[in-house]
Amino acid sequence: MPLQNRVTPFGDIVAVADRGTFTGNRGIIHDPATRTLLRRRWATTAWIVCLLEFKGAHRDVMSRRSWTELFFLDEATALAAGHRPCFFCRRDAAVAFRDAWARGRGGGRPSAAAMDRVLHDERLDGRAKRIHALPLPPAELPDGAMVAAGEDAFAIVRGVPYRWTASGYRRAGRLPALDGLLTPPATVAALAAGYRPVLHASLAAP
Repeated sequence: MPLQNRVTPFGDIVAVADRGTFTGNRGIIHDPATRTLLRRRWATTAWIVCLLEFKGAHRDVMSRRSWTELFFLDEATALAAGHRPCFFCRRDAAVAFRDAWARGRGGGRPSAAAMDRVLHDERLDGRAKRIHALPLPPAELPDGAMVAAGEDAFAIVRGVPYRWTASGYRRAGRLPALDGLLTPPATVAALAAGYRPVLHASLAAP
């Protein structure tokens, strides 16, 4: 049975057999004795997205009382859920994200903690995922932004919607009626200001 450690664009943590292309964490939210999640879904406001491999480090997933390894289909999924690039294992990406954040929102380059405070407010509505009003027509959103329609999430790439699944994206055709924006507005502003998230291989073809 797969562990419950795969994150959807809605921020839910589910058990699926498909592997992700990024890992990350929200602090310690599991019991290592049973390798199952606790009731809480975060233990810190620093929700990060990390590399699967870094300097040869190896971890047995959810096997010790350390940060809970979570996995994402791609970076667009992680950003939609409310994560940001890690300054330790993905420093170049994190600096690029911070610089784009500053360009998109105006002002100086924020600290990681300052970005985390904004993202924590924008990603949650109580304990549920916060859905935001669309700032633009979907086709005008920056690449990697994600929108919601019921239980479905769609990534916008080159103005075209692609439906998210645990194994990859599927071209959507015409969008259904949308509930709103999944990706936090501050992150969308960073995307619009030039940050380029790493997208799943299923989006590689034009």
